[in-house]
Amino acid sequence: MVLLFLMALSISIARSEESKALLFTFGTNAARAGSTVVPANMIYSSELGYGFEAGPPVMELDDSVSSHQPFFFSVQLPEGNYNVTVTLGNKTSESTTTVKAETRRLLLEEVHTGKGQFETRTFTVNVRTPAIPAGGAVKINGRETGPPLVLHWDDKLTLEFNNAQPSLAAVEIRKNDDAITVYLAGDSTVTDQVAEPWNGWGQMLPRFFKPGAAIANHAESGLALRSFLASKRLDKIVSAIKARDYLFIQFGHNDQKEKGEGVGAFTTYKRDLKLFVAQAREKLAIPVLITSMNRRRFDEQGRIVPTLGDYPEAMRQVAVEEQVALIDLNVMSKDLFETLGPDISEKAFVHYPANSFPGQPRELRDDTHFNAYGSYELARCVVEGIRNKVPHLAKLLLDDVQAFDPRHPDSIGAFRLPASPAKASEEPAGN
Repeated sequence: MVLLFLMALSISIARSEESKALLFTFGTNAARAGSTVVPANMIYSSELGYGFEAGPPVMELDDSVSSHQPFFFSVQLPEGNYNVTVTLGNKTSESTTTVKAETRRLLLEEVHTGKGQFETRTFTVNVRTPAIPAGGAVKINGRETGPPLVLHWDDKLTLEFNNAQPSLAAVEIRKNDDAITVYLAGDSTVTDQVAEPWNGWGQMLPRFFKPGAAIANHAESGLALRSFLASKRLDKIVSAIKARDYLFIQFGHNDQKEKGEGVGAFTTYKRDLKLFVAQAREKLAIPVLITSMNRRRFDEQGRIVPTLGDYPEAMRQVAVEEQVALIDLNVMSKDLFETLGPDISEKAFVHYPANSFPGQPRELRDDTHFNAYGSYELARCVVEGIRNKVPHLAKLLLDDVQAFDPRHPDSIGAFRLPASPAKASEEPAGN
């Protein structure tokens, strides 16, 4: 107990000095000046404030930790943006590591290191809690109530290390109050979906940005503009958003299901969109509108059948009336899905035979929500929209981000993103 107290005290002291980074090192010979050495059997606790999440055992090597299965490392942190620098690899074997953060947000794809090689990468991650500084809190729903699946409404940063024998030598964490934050307001097609095989395009977006840009995904399954407001999610965003940040707004799938006198695309929907735009601008932030992608519904000629009614057009009107940048994901998704065609497009959505995943006794056929490949391609559409319509933000895209034409999607056969351990067989709200 004394040892744990002293280790926790050292972390507390380090946190109090914002100019200093938290540095964690791993392996039997990992001691480094100013670092906290983390044994492979150190399980996270709130008292300690850091450690591995419970799961398959992690192997301790001379200079790192490694595993044949995904593993998670967490650090207790206040709300905010953090630059995270990871050193990957080990001296004894080859390693391939994919890094995700919080609830399955993709940060790094397939970082390969040879025997004795190490690779250091930096990215920026947003950490948040439900509390609103002025009072109250976000009304989170049952899906968001906490671990082991939901990791984005708590008081810690959680990193997932995945792929073929992921290896971790060091983690450095430094607060970044100057980072540009891209806040996402949307529904199940955008949100950080908690479990495989579902995925939202917002989960893929962080992978495309340089350090200094953080994606804060506040989207949630089943929400429309009005329910997003009622659950105080816009209040939460407004409490944190600052000048030169961005608010990306994509709604429509659930809004079209709302009933009541006067409710509609050109009435309440447009009015609420303008409210979101106004609140962002009041904080000197930059709103960006994104039309909802199509559902997977084809006619006999292999063309997409529109299912969103007047909602995409209503958003286009708001973009013109309010002079807001518009990313027309509705049009780009039509091109993407029609290029894939009625049969192959199933591989972008959640279509799986029974027993494809543990605890999945029935076939999954979901023509609204996407798997990892589908959400990755939609994220590439959004990134292309940023390149064309949001030039200042485009400067923060990684140098390896290439132009993307949805009529020429990435090969499904060549797409490799290792699944996270969390699996579910229930469809997200808003199907």
